[in-house]
Amino acid sequence: MEFAGLTIEIALFLFSIAIIAGFLDTLAGGGGLLTLPALMMSGMPPLLALGTNKLQSCVGAGTASMMMLRNRRVRWRQIKELMPAAFIGSVIGTVIVQFVNTEALTFIIPVVISVIGIYFLLTPTVDAENKPAKVSAVSYRNFVVPLIGCYDGVLGPGTGSFFTLAGRALRAQKFLEATAIAKTLNFSTNIASLLVFLFAGQVIWLVGFIMMLGQFIGAWLGAHCLFKIPVNYLRYLVVIMCFGMLAKYVTT
Repeated sequence: MEFAGLTIEIALFLFSIAIIAGFLDTLAGGGGLLTLPALMMSGMPPLLALGTNKLQSCVGAGTASMMMLRNRRVRWRQIKELMPAAFIGSVIGTVIVQFVNTEALTFIIPVVISVIGIYFLLTPTVDAENKPAKVSAVSYRNFVVPLIGCYDGVLGPGTGSFFTLAGRALRAQKFLEATAIAKTLNFSTNIASLLVFLFAGQVIWLVGFIMMLGQFIGAWLGAHCLFKIPVNYLRYLVVIMCFGMLAKYVTT
């Protein structure tokens, strides 16, 4: 589809936002907080904004995932069963959002985001040795991952943080491990959601391609910084993004 409101100024604005979002998404998640409102500010209807957002975010998540796998920060055996589960959940969520009023769902988002922000603010940075997982690998794969994937299909912002929180709290993953795995799962949910939006014709290709370039640049920079920035800084970045998202939803 075409977008009549696209000007050079808007294109440069969206390109810049995509760079920042790709960088932040790779480090802490929450890039959708920037890109989705930016697309809607440009004059796009909500479903077109959601679909185009998935197109551009696939590049950022895909770039980050590729670098995590290539640098062996994530092993394929860790994610080979989780990625299909995330994919299925996202497909279900994206189909649902085609038929429901998304405003009716947003009342739960501030609560969820608050929980994530408080969790990362209060939990210690140092990873405990031999910390037991709270749910089994099977339950995590069959229920938790698809549920987060479904959320990404319905709305999306904060999905990377949700995956990181779930890995930390439920599977006792270390912070950087949970963050790295979250990138691959977020890529899977983005691809799934994009396929549904493409089928529904809810994507602006030109805008998506402009932002895809920005996402690639931002994700490349973020992936190179992820394992060089002190873990404590990353933890507070997650907190900032969570409460930034909370402020956005409270004021809209």
